[in-house]
Amino acid sequence: MRKPGVAFEDLPTIDIVLLSHNHYDHLDVATLTQLRQRFAPTVLAAAGDARIVGPIGFKDVRELDWWDEIQFNDTLKVTFVPAQHFSARGLFDRQKSLWGGYMIESRGRRVYFAGDTGYSTHFSDIRNRLGSPDIAMLGIGAYEPRWFMKPIHMNPAEAVCAHRDLGSKQSIGMHFGTFQLTAEAIDQPLADLERARAENGIPEVRIRDPARRGNANFSGQTHRENRVNARLPAGKALGTSGDRS
Repeated sequence: MRKPGVAFEDLPTIDIVLLSHNHYDHLDVATLTQLRQRFAPTVLAAAGDARIVGPIGFKDVRELDWWDEIQFNDTLKVTFVPAQHFSARGLFDRQKSLWGGYMIESRGRRVYFAGDTGYSTHFSDIRNRLGSPDIAMLGIGAYEPRWFMKPIHMNPAEAVCAHRDLGSKQSIGMHFGTFQLTAEAIDQPLADLERARAENGIPEVRIRDPARRGNANFSGQTHRENRVNARLPAGKALGTSGDRS
């Protein structure tokens, strides 16, 4: 296991936490407890997950179905969007809650967080319904063996397809490089992304990998996408769900 891109004590003030689904590496009660104690943020969660988040003590927890949107002020809107994945915390609650991603819109700009997902038509659906994002955060790890992982996690080649389906101006690879989760080597997603970019004629400036430090356009995290912080209007900061710290 590698350290997170940003240490917990170095996080800026977080006003909103976005939870994509209830898998333990994306909804960690201990981390959420720390966030509540330090920031007392609003939490957006997939439908069915308030039962997990509510007992932690957050004062404002809102469950969302696909395509539900919340307008926080005149300049910030968040929409919960479809993904191809599943949910479960144990043996008897599989598919008892929802899963998804988020489109964050502010001042004419869009940032898309895909959450955990396999490749499917929902990327085109999101583009057609909400418009193309300026930045898309797309999973590129935990994809081998394909016979098992393909329905729920994209590989880098599929992430390139998703980038195109979305019409994203730029995309960033995430969900890799912290835990040795599946059969591919921990840094194999970087090599596979490089190959997929070259085969599809997409320059690096359009799809970034977070191992390349000092990017001018935007910087990224690895698997620890749970608090990729975006500075928002009126001092707001937002964190997306990911694995525990």
